[in-house]
Amino acid sequence: MSVNKPPIVLAYSGGLDTSFCIPWFKQELKREVITVTVDTGGIDKKNAGILRDRAFKLGAIEHHIIDAKEEFFNKVIKYLIAGNIRKGHLYPLCVGAERGLQAEKLALFAKNNDLNTVAHGCTAAGNDQVRFDIALRTLNPKLTILAPIRDNNWAREEQLKFLKKNNLSISNNNSIYSINRGLWGVTIGGKETLASIDSIPEDAWPLSANAFNRNLPESNHVIGFEQGVPISLNNEKCNPVLLIEKLEELCKSYAIGRGIHLGDTILGTKGRVAFEAPAAVTLIKTHRELEKLVLTALQIKTKELLAPMYGDFVHEGKQLDLASRDIEAFFESSQKRVTGEVKFSLKPGNLFITGITSPYSLMKASTGLYGERVGEWTAMDASGFSKILSLSGSLQSVATRTSEKEL
Repeated sequence: MSVNKPPIVLAYSGGLDTSFCIPWFKQELKREVITVTVDTGGIDKKNAGILRDRAFKLGAIEHHIIDAKEEFFNKVIKYLIAGNIRKGHLYPLCVGAERGLQAEKLALFAKNNDLNTVAHGCTAAGNDQVRFDIALRTLNPKLTILAPIRDNNWAREEQLKFLKKNNLSISNNNSIYSINRGLWGVTIGGKETLASIDSIPEDAWPLSANAFNRNLPESNHVIGFEQGVPISLNNEKCNPVLLIEKLEELCKSYAIGRGIHLGDTILGTKGRVAFEAPAAVTLIKTHRELEKLVLTALQIKTKELLAPMYGDFVHEGKQLDLASRDIEAFFESSQKRVTGEVKFSLKPGNLFITGITSPYSLMKASTGLYGERVGEWTAMDASGFSKILSLSGSLQSVATRTSEKEL
């Protein structure tokens, strides 16, 4: 290897694409490779060891794993909950939301080690290539970014052939489904998601396969929030990362959070992906109901205008843009009174909100009862209010009749 060429920092997932990059960089570019895995959830001790051993076997000179789960919650997930973000009113941005933070960690690692080249294994057909490139260039415009799979348009078969030719291999369970897992959920891609016609089969759901055949009894639970942040599950306090992990374990058995999202890719085409996000869907649903109790109508309307834009920023890799900080500042302000508890029940395939309590309840603040009795207003006030609200419609009717007579 040339001593004049510093090592390449490779965003390493352990899959075929990033595994292929290690020997290819060494052979074709004559560059050493340092692999960096940014753990934003889904990597246990056993898998961490497998990733390390695989990286060294393929020729990496160093391997680093960076634990970023707490930071992922504080910098990203907290705002996805605050905004009740579900793209297309369905998909809670399971894995793509991680990319901005992963890029940040890669750029910082390169800077701290006086390295100027960062690589990823993204293809030319997906969203992640854009997310990584935008984030890395935003963080450090001087970085050289390499994406050999994309730039050479290599197919899976070509990569496997190259590894075999060099007497290298990676363990493969021969699954026909591509699975990505993180703290906020799992995405599943397969032949069915390449079209819009069919669902993936029951045994392809990694968290909840055959959940509907188990006949689990109904169970009741409660989540506590403090200023929009989940702080307790079933009256047991724990940090948000641990709470999310526990909630996933609890709700996956009931097949909560399954879905297949069809939407617009960053490139402008339509794309489809299956996902399982039991914790994400549960937290967003319960958080939204708590907000309905404590936020004013104008706060909710304003949030519903900003939330889709924020979701798009995260989806498109623009979460480092200052516009994202502006929306996050609004979210932070809106969450000051989002404190309380939400009770919910679980049945296979169903999450039902059974009750909400909060010291900031706007429902409890009024002396009136909806549909029953007046409170801070009189019957005469209500009559006059209805008359004023009807003025716009009444004037339209008068104007229409006058116009028709003139004709």
